[in-house]
Amino acid sequence: MPQQFRFDFGTGTCPPEDGYTKITPNHVYDVSVGYGFTRTERVNAKDRLEPGALRRDFCIPLDTVFQVDVPDGTYKVSVLLGDEIADTDTTIKAGEGRLMVHKQRTQPGHFVRASFSVWVTDGRLKLAFSGMAPRINALDIDTVPQACTIFLAGDSTVTDQPADGYPYAGWGQMLPMFIKADAAVANYALSGRSSLSFIREGVLDTIWSKIKPYDYLLIQFGHNDQKYGEDRYTEPSTTYKETLKIYIDGARERKAIPILVTSVQRRFFEADGTLRDTHGDYLTAVRELAEETGVPLIDLAAQSKTLFEQWGPEGTKALFMWLAPGEFMNFPDGSEDNTHFQQLGGIEVARLVYEALRELKLQPLMLYLR
Repeated sequence: MPQQFRFDFGTGTCPPEDGYTKITPNHVYDVSVGYGFTRTERVNAKDRLEPGALRRDFCIPLDTVFQVDVPDGTYKVSVLLGDEIADTDTTIKAGEGRLMVHKQRTQPGHFVRASFSVWVTDGRLKLAFSGMAPRINALDIDTVPQACTIFLAGDSTVTDQPADGYPYAGWGQMLPMFIKADAAVANYALSGRSSLSFIREGVLDTIWSKIKPYDYLLIQFGHNDQKYGEDRYTEPSTTYKETLKIYIDGARERKAIPILVTSVQRRFFEADGTLRDTHGDYLTAVRELAEETGVPLIDLAAQSKTLFEQWGPEGTKALFMWLAPGEFMNFPDGSEDNTHFQQLGGIEVARLVYEALRELKLQPLMLYLR
């Protein structure tokens, strides 16, 4: 039976819209009910006394997550955001920090309905709210089992980093903001994995158990394939290509579309300001394999090289995990990391992937890109 939820947020002084359940700041998540805010200390509500139940009142969801118990699957989420008399600024992340709505602003008296699809794997649809002046007026949730899914297989530069690691972010975590509500991103990338260990640990089998015909599989490995040790190491011209071909053949057997992605560059600069390549033959191997198999290629190594050189040695510190002591609560001692991204870097690299997908002109994927 299709899952469907309708929530009307506000003070509770006016009745909810027909067919909607009223949510007030007092609605703390309760497993027996199956929905609510994870914390309510900074959740407030206002009633503007204007006509229209969904626009009249709203919640201000500061430092909280609204979660709903749902069976695993794909859900289309539609949120109504706005305020009759004030400017608003709302960011929404789903699950483990997947960026869905980024700094959505509305002017007084204007309302926006933002829609996106979420891939749920732990039985709970979680929406985390932030922003300068966040709002939530209404929330519609509908199951969409036949929606296209874009699966991601990769390493720490791609994965969903946990909320307690903010601002640490993978580009796959930021990709949903570039995807329309007709498709969902299923990010199975994991930190520290190579193309080989991803298979040996059974993660690829999990993807095979869920992928559908005409879904897409983006494959980016290489960072950890370089690291010696029988659990992860692959040799570029032989075992690396052979292992990646397992992903290609598996997707095609299931009538899904594989897309190869060269490794995103690290932040190492030469004295003349050009970026030093640290992936070498692994990039050549992916490019050759794409040509040999006829698989679409996103040359993220080349694109990120151009991007990082434009930002320069100092500018790229804002993209990577270069953090001053005390700048972020989760990293009190700071960080100087030339491999992993903070949120801005994740967004900019996800933008490169999005632009490359548009250039590929794959159908029907083009229809799902914003």
